[in-house]
Amino acid sequence: MKHSSLLRTASRVAIAAIMLSAAQIIAVAPVAAQSTLNLAGVNPDGSVSADFLKNAATRVVGMGSKGKNDGHKSSLNSGVAGIDSITNFVSQFSTPGFDPNGNPQSVWPFSMVGRAPQTGIQTNFRAPIIPVILDLLDKNGNVAHSVDPAPVVHLVVQSPVFTPAQWFSGFGQFPDAGLRATFHSVISQGDDDDSDSGWHNTLVPQVKTTRHMRIPFGEYVFALNTDGTCCVFALVDLNTFQNALFPATSPVDDSTVIGAAELAGDMTTRDITTLLFNNVYLFQGTPANCCILGFHSFDQEPGDARNGNLPKLFVMNYSSWISNGLFTNFEDVTAISHEMAETFNDPFGNNITPWWLAKDPVTGNSNCQDNLEVGDVVEVLSSNPVFAKQMPNGHTYHPQNIALLPWFAFRSPSTAQHHAYSFPDETTLTALSPANLQVNCVASP
Repeated sequence: MKHSSLLRTASRVAIAAIMLSAAQIIAVAPVAAQSTLNLAGVNPDGSVSADFLKNAATRVVGMGSKGKNDGHKSSLNSGVAGIDSITNFVSQFSTPGFDPNGNPQSVWPFSMVGRAPQTGIQTNFRAPIIPVILDLLDKNGNVAHSVDPAPVVHLVVQSPVFTPAQWFSGFGQFPDAGLRATFHSVISQGDDDDSDSGWHNTLVPQVKTTRHMRIPFGEYVFALNTDGTCCVFALVDLNTFQNALFPATSPVDDSTVIGAAELAGDMTTRDITTLLFNNVYLFQGTPANCCILGFHSFDQEPGDARNGNLPKLFVMNYSSWISNGLFTNFEDVTAISHEMAETFNDPFGNNITPWWLAKDPVTGNSNCQDNLEVGDVVEVLSSNPVFAKQMPNGHTYHPQNIALLPWFAFRSPSTAQHHAYSFPDETTLTALSPANLQVNCVASP
């Protein structure tokens, strides 16, 4: 994915997004928000037609995390040193390539969730799900409409992101099964039909206190349902959203969603937290530059005597439930699965890789990036971007297919299960990116 300094720092994170114009959004610099009321197609109350997103196409953008990146050091066979955060391990792969500054590099360190796969040890992560009600304020500062995720919370918990299911790589949750496919040749094998055996990284979902996010008039647009109730979807200005989500000060107060959750103990540094919205998407500068469906990041806060004064990294993702029919291919937990899989593979958003190019042979849309963001590779593809998975509750979900580590390491053949480059649909990626690409995917001479 592309990176920018849209948030408070230039830390690397992943974002699942859908854009009306891929070429336009990828070239857009941070833009000051303008009142949505001055735009064509927007009514005086901020409403738009329900088909406002009908021409949307899948795409991604980049964001930074809240909090300062202190260049945390890593040590092999253990986790990232000098931080108070989730359990993680560090390793590396070797292949020729170029770093973000165009310098030749052959060794590429990375950190991932859990303990090293060679240990065969299961790691359980508390996984708070914090529903967030979006309150849209009128010009007098009163709540005009509220977008509530309550109707979909149970569907999210019962989805393959948080509920185990059977996959080629064993019985487990979607992000765990993807990592097991990547490290299939090295993990200590137990009974693949037993979720309690072998190397696993398991999310323990806990639905926490619902929070409210208040969005000022002129910073959003929305579409009403046919019966006049709210809402088919709501689009919020990116900068406004981030300021309402992340704490602005340290120590934190309860004026933002994350600040309130941290103070209440609903988010801790040992958790992988999901801030869950319902058909709430983000735009950059103007609703035409829409729609970010989710991102994974962390909130960094200063340490204290209780944790040895280590910086505290609260790993989180913002993700939206996606109603069927709003976008091509993407629906239900596509964004949540994308962000959680990327959190597992790049929890701190700093896993640099050789430059890679993913290009759709039909549409010509492409992604040029230099990081281990497993969802971004497939995001641009029009063929098999999602995987239909029916769960015991009778609902068929659509987690996104993801790229596996050997694809980023330019391994041929792949060292993953079945020599695959993608998961769960192993036919989504059948070839590697062009090798030895320089900055911005310029071919080496």
